[in-house]
Amino acid sequence: MVRLPPKVFAVLRLLVAQPGQLVTKEVLLQAVWPEAVVSEAVLTTCIAELRKILGETAQAPRFIQTVHRRGYRFVGHLPTVAPSALPPSPPSPSRATAPPPLLVGRERELTHLHQWLERVWQGARQTVFLTGEAGLGKTTVVNAFVEEAAGAGDVWLARGQCIEHYGAGEAYLPVLEALGRLCRAPEGAPLLPVLEQHAPTWLAQMPALLSATALEAVQRRVVGATQKRMLRELAEAVEVLTVSRPLLLVLEDLHWSDYATLDLLTYLARWLGPSRLLILGTYRPVEALLRGHPLQTVKRELVLHGQAVELPLELLTAAEVARYLGLRCAGGPDLPPAIR
Repeated sequence: MVRLPPKVFAVLRLLVAQPGQLVTKEVLLQAVWPEAVVSEAVLTTCIAELRKILGETAQAPRFIQTVHRRGYRFVGHLPTVAPSALPPSPPSPSRATAPPPLLVGRERELTHLHQWLERVWQGARQTVFLTGEAGLGKTTVVNAFVEEAAGAGDVWLARGQCIEHYGAGEAYLPVLEALGRLCRAPEGAPLLPVLEQHAPTWLAQMPALLSATALEAVQRRVVGATQKRMLRELAEAVEVLTVSRPLLLVLEDLHWSDYATLDLLTYLARWLGPSRLLILGTYRPVEALLRGHPLQTVKRELVLHGQAVELPLELLTAAEVARYLGLRCAGGPDLPPAIR
């Protein structure tokens, strides 16, 4: 018997209840965390823990198949059980539909982000810090911008999430996550040769992307590599990669980032090469301050030297809250003014 944490078990149960069918991330998040605001990284962690218990990997799934950017599918073989032996099951979560994300009162922020992306298209590198406390809608703004940017032009999109941890975290964790996702995406195939030629130290940190022979060859090339070499290699790889199209690198929750990621962010922001790169990082200023995290100092130095900009999210106005309620809630327009 294997004892599973409650949330991990809940995710597994939802997937097993619909064998062979896609269960979207939205449905899983709504069903397992109905009263909490959590990011997709929490779900990713649960899936990773399940795979570890089941003895599989994302690259060679035997039970849980990833459907890129959409969700997961249970593909394992289940034994036939007599109906009388089955416990009563709740209604299928696939019937539940997550409400569409609403973006109200953030037109100014989206306009600025698109202006900075336009400058990147013209060859001017941009680093943007989208700041605000928990619940203000940073992720909603990012999601809307990413969707619009992807639909409006041909861009590389790499997205990574910083995770709250206790003790020392893995160096460059959100960047490695972002690069790994991009390499595994259908449009990410051209990235592997670029990394192999210009940034082998990074490729060596993502062994799942390589065959055993290729991994061994890369590891021989990076013996004795230093942190400075890793920074330079990735900057050069980004410069080569963005000749064909810009790169939008999203790093969320930087108040939890490892310090090596901050070094890389600073290095890329100050890189003198002609890379068409937009770094969009989100964080909570109060959280960074309470933790004594160096992120605030890094941001202040970059902004002071004109190498980054800060885009703070403000509270919604009363009129914007009323408009949100009108769109989101049944009977919203008819709510008493005092409630709005």
